[in-house]
Amino acid sequence: MRQQHPGFGRQVLQELTLGRQWVDRAVLLGFAVLTGGVVVGFTLLAEAAIEAFRAVESWGPAGRYLVLLWTPLLTVGVLWCTRRYAPAAAGSGIPQVLRALDDGLDHARRSALVSLRMSFQKIALVCGGLLAGLSIGREGPTVQVGAGVMSAAQRWLSPRAGLDAHDLMVAGAAAGIAAAFNTPLGGIVFALEQLTRRRGLSHSTWVIAAIVMAGMVSVAVFGNETYFGRLRVQQMNWGLWWPGLCVAVCSGLAGGLFARLIVVSARGLPDRFTQWRSDHPYRFAAGCGLAVALIGLVTGGATAGAGYLTTRQLLEGQTDLPGVYTLLKFCATWLSAWSGVPGGVFAPSLAIGAGIGHDIAWLSGMSGEAAIPLIALGMVGFLAATTGGPITAFIIVMEMVSGHAMVLSLMACALLASAFSRLITRSMYDELAALLFPIPPRR
Repeated sequence: MRQQHPGFGRQVLQELTLGRQWVDRAVLLGFAVLTGGVVVGFTLLAEAAIEAFRAVESWGPAGRYLVLLWTPLLTVGVLWCTRRYAPAAAGSGIPQVLRALDDGLDHARRSALVSLRMSFQKIALVCGGLLAGLSIGREGPTVQVGAGVMSAAQRWLSPRAGLDAHDLMVAGAAAGIAAAFNTPLGGIVFALEQLTRRRGLSHSTWVIAAIVMAGMVSVAVFGNETYFGRLRVQQMNWGLWWPGLCVAVCSGLAGGLFARLIVVSARGLPDRFTQWRSDHPYRFAAGCGLAVALIGLVTGGATAGAGYLTTRQLLEGQTDLPGVYTLLKFCATWLSAWSGVPGGVFAPSLAIGAGIGHDIAWLSGMSGEAAIPLIALGMVGFLAATTGGPITAFIIVMEMVSGHAMVLSLMACALLASAFSRLITRSMYDELAALLFPIPPRR
């Protein structure tokens, strides 16, 4: 005989009697809202830090040269605070979360990498780096920030909730990406592609609900708008086939080289620079800061910060950048990471990729709206090659440029660029995560 299912009324009654489970769900969603709010606050503080740096630059000729002192001094200050108070905050934050997701890690060491306290330390340090004018982003750090905020929910959940530290960190990290980029779908894909490779998620419905809830907080504050507006991104045609292929190959190789440089810089080589960085970290950081400031002086400040404004101007055809902008942005971002100051590479990667697309469009004789598809392809290609997450890169860029007309082109470019990147390097975040320990437990 066919099994009889309980009626609708009985199902509702059963749900209402699960009092503690409803409390757990409320706690989870409440912390998701809190995560979204913290990321929104992080966004506003980061933008204020960039504006403050721009204000220093705008003090006429004196201001532009003052940056040559301002950037090295603040870089040293941020590095000192990092090494003194939050050594696990160095870098982007994604490797820390990947390492913390290891189930074999004890609670003390996991807390040293991901915690509520670490989240607020990370926010302050990244904003300090942006105030210095370094070429860093806040999106990668929001992964560590979101994971730290959400992991604090565990103490309020009952054992029957079924959500462990792993699930909460994945939810928080992905919620951070969703709120940072204002792309909830991008946060979900990031969780599935980058964070859950070791094991499946239990209670994945509520984890995804937490990601969406955090994204909704961002939408409520900043509106349902993409970072770069609603651009008239065209569909790829046969005339763009060869330039598009060049963008995919160049962005893939350049992104692979960039990721390799980041890993080698963190690991160190038997050379003078590595020895100098080890023996005199603050002098080395000052040197990196001075080099970044000089690059910014050459480009009129275009390489400072995350690069959102320059990327948007490239997409709208409203900027006249020096021909070496892409190379200099590449170098400024690498030097900023090499200094040891906390900061991400998501947004700078988008700027570098946009520069690659713009340069190839210029070499192909394209300008204005005709160049927009190649710029978008450069963004997705370099981001996919650098992060090793082609699907995440494709979703995020598609949502950021409202590029639904280029779905297949963006996806193909992300996959091809990622494949070329793997010829040069392995996953940047996995290799950086492997370098984190031994980290002493927090006392």
